[in-house]
Amino acid sequence: MTAVREALVLPGLLLTVVLLGGMRLTDHLAFVPPPLFALVLAVLLLGTLIRSGALAPERLVHAARPPLAAANGGLALVALFLASAQVFHLVTPDSGLPRLAFDVFFLVLLLNTWASAPDRTRLLRSLMVIFGSAFVFKFILLAAISDPSGGRLHRMMQVLLDGVTLGTLTQQPFHPALGYLAFLTLALFLAAVALLPPSVRRRGRLEIPPGELLAEPVMGEIAEGERQH
Repeated sequence: MTAVREALVLPGLLLTVVLLGGMRLTDHLAFVPPPLFALVLAVLLLGTLIRSGALAPERLVHAARPPLAAANGGLALVALFLASAQVFHLVTPDSGLPRLAFDVFFLVLLLNTWASAPDRTRLLRSLMVIFGSAFVFKFILLAAISDPSGGRLHRMMQVLLDGVTLGTLTQQPFHPALGYLAFLTLALFLAAVALLPPSVRRRGRLEIPPGELLAEPVMGEIAEGERQH
């Protein structure tokens, strides 16, 4: 990871996600902090990123790094945690049965992903599918069901959900710009996750990204591990 990416690009993307993910547009602009359950999901996501090799925290915070570089790496990790919580909060419905279903869905999916320990590429693809599906469900399908004007998609959903009490699914109507803001936020978050420094070891193999050097103590630990294998 280059110094510019670590010091400016990665923290800038993540802090932007924190800000945009908490914005709510109604008759006025408001900032909503993530609920406690979103913080739990964020912890699980960070653990999954580390387990899959998509994130190597020792490349951001290490005793061998200069104090300023270590502080910047710590800021990036904190921003990643907060951004993850805000993204889960953003794509989770605000109330009712959909909110409960999404909370359980995210929890089970993250635990299963952590246990299966996919590689970095598969995890990034999975996150794209998960957040993309959640976006479509909340900001397109649920928004259509909750649309007070009763558009074409609203009528189609009524036909498909004939016999289902829509009161258990409907949410407060969204501001028209919120869906576009959420799409931008998810795109920035996934880009930031793709830029995270990956692990130099995956399934017993040494993997150093081209053009990057590691701190000497870390290289010593890797060499010791290679001799043991």
